[in-house]
Amino acid sequence: MEFTLGQVAAILQGKVEGDENQKVTRLDKIQEGQQGGISFLANEKYTPYIYETEATAVIVSKDFTPTKALKTNLIRVEDAYNGFTKLLEAYSMLMKSSKVGVEEPSYLDVSSSIGQQAYRGAFSYVGKNCSIGDSVKIHSHVHVGDRVKIGNNTIIHPGAKICADTVIGNNCEIHPGAVIGSDGFGFAPQEDGTYKTIPQIGNVILEDNVSVGANSTIDCATMGSTLIKKGAKIDNMVQIAHNVIVGENTVIASQTGISGSTEIGKNCIIAGKVGIVGHIKIADNTTIGANTGISKSIKESGTTLFGYVAMDMKNFLKSYSIFKKLGSIEDRIRELEKKQ
Repeated sequence: MEFTLGQVAAILQGKVEGDENQKVTRLDKIQEGQQGGISFLANEKYTPYIYETEATAVIVSKDFTPTKALKTNLIRVEDAYNGFTKLLEAYSMLMKSSKVGVEEPSYLDVSSSIGQQAYRGAFSYVGKNCSIGDSVKIHSHVHVGDRVKIGNNTIIHPGAKICADTVIGNNCEIHPGAVIGSDGFGFAPQEDGTYKTIPQIGNVILEDNVSVGANSTIDCATMGSTLIKKGAKIDNMVQIAHNVIVGENTVIASQTGISGSTEIGKNCIIAGKVGIVGHIKIADNTTIGANTGISKSIKESGTTLFGYVAMDMKNFLKSYSIFKKLGSIEDRIRELEKKQ
């Protein structure tokens, strides 16, 4: 895609210093900038590159003052980092929304409807009685099961699987290989040591502005709905079990596993490889560090948690009971030392 510097400045509400009619076609790092590229300068340690770069233009903050001659055009904005981020967002949306129409072979059941300016890639499949909104992008090899509802401007990347009865809101993004609505892990132990499958008859609901990373899995509910509330962001390779609720604007990093029927509050931050047991509640604004194991409810908002080491359960519980008292034990030891 090609834009003049004047058009870029209009998007960023900035001002061009130089030739606003020059054109750019890509985004470059400032140290690698070439003709036709646009870069930004936000970190002072990269300042020397602005005098060397071959980029057609560099986005700078309004208070930037060059100390020698420049070979590039400038676009001055309030904040260079935020300005470049805004440009990245605009560029990304243009790239993602550029595809419209139907590639063949693809399948759309006659009982299903799809809105205006939508896209269906080759080998995609849309089942019976689906309702798909405007400007939805369904890329190649995507499977959309029966009775699925998808809101406007949602993007489903190649190879994702949207199972039957799933509901996806507006402006969501499902990355490659994600599976939404697969059966929950429900098995009833039998007297002979075997397990009997418990039918999973619920669904998954993703509210507006939810992102689901590549190869992540969100299981359908046993009954009712597994619910991911608006604005939640889920990284790659995350497992969310049946009947889980993830609160608004909560972010979950890679390789985290959340067991069934757990409720996670809003604005939580869950780092990578976190393990969370089922049937508990985690308060709003909780932060959980990487590799942490959560075995009971977190009731106080704003809590920060970290740590977990596997060992024999009885020994661990005994050690942990002592560990919690270490502060008071230390105080007692200090008092005894003073008396000697």
